[in-house]
Amino acid sequence: MLFPKACSSLMVRRQQLWPNLRKHWLGRPVMFGIDTLLVRPIRTLYGASQLLGSGRLFCNITNVASSLQIELVPCLQDNYAYILHDSDTGTVGVVDPSEAGPVINALQKKNQNLTYILNTHHHHDHTGGNLELKTRYGAKVIGPKKDRERIPGIDIELGDGETWMFAGHRVLVIETPGHTKGHVSYYFPDSRVVFTGDTLFSLSCGKLFEGSPDQMLSSLEKLMSLPEDTKVYCGHEYTLSNAKFALSIEPHNEALKEYAAHVSNLRNKKVPTIPTTLKREKECNPFLRTSSSEIRNNLRISENASDAKALGMIRQAKDRF
Repeated sequence: MLFPKACSSLMVRRQQLWPNLRKHWLGRPVMFGIDTLLVRPIRTLYGASQLLGSGRLFCNITNVASSLQIELVPCLQDNYAYILHDSDTGTVGVVDPSEAGPVINALQKKNQNLTYILNTHHHHDHTGGNLELKTRYGAKVIGPKKDRERIPGIDIELGDGETWMFAGHRVLVIETPGHTKGHVSYYFPDSRVVFTGDTLFSLSCGKLFEGSPDQMLSSLEKLMSLPEDTKVYCGHEYTLSNAKFALSIEPHNEALKEYAAHVSNLRNKKVPTIPTTLKREKECNPFLRTSSSEIRNNLRISENASDAKALGMIRQAKDRF
């Protein structure tokens, strides 16, 4: 799958987050800005897409590290589940299976078993397939500790800053509330990928069902502290509609205009817009650009308003769009 050249660089303020994470990183420093000095080299490979029948868009397989593969599985109307496959051990997991059928079909095509189910939050369109998949394969369900009572079939509870191992791949659990109180994201530092559920979308963020603008801002800042080349795998294919809103409030953002045209071209071909990258999102996503004078002027947000206040007003405008 071809992508246009990356958008031009843009300085975005960062904050140092979670000072207590050092103890969870096996004794290694965890300043994300120097993560490249701490992890094994990453071999950059490519993704491939192909059209499937039954109205499904495709299954996109990307090699993101020497042995980790990620397959996009369209579910419901616009959800994505993600099958993780470690080619060295044969271990297979799935992130946010909203329904079991498409995941089972994808596994059967490769004669794969399922070992783990990872949930970012409790909403049914991210956990609806848990129990059927667990019963069929005996898979263990991993989910946020704070949401353990709302995650169907949960076996392993993980909290903010904890690390978990997927077939030798480190997984850092990042608490990212705002959309829901217990939402987490899963970051694979050695592969530079993060599964953000409904916290961060390409060109948007999740609706604030259970959280506040301050919580969402804090969650997004945590994600933005990861390396810029991190690939973002979110829960939904919303990018085309998100682009239309983003352009309506920041029409002179050249990077956004270029990306919006690329997104439109992909969707016309029924090709996914996911994954995106943190670098692209910093340059184009209005929820990460709360200090933009153009956005603030168009939404009549005071220049003295806090970033959290601005994010809340952008979210309200998006909800009405």
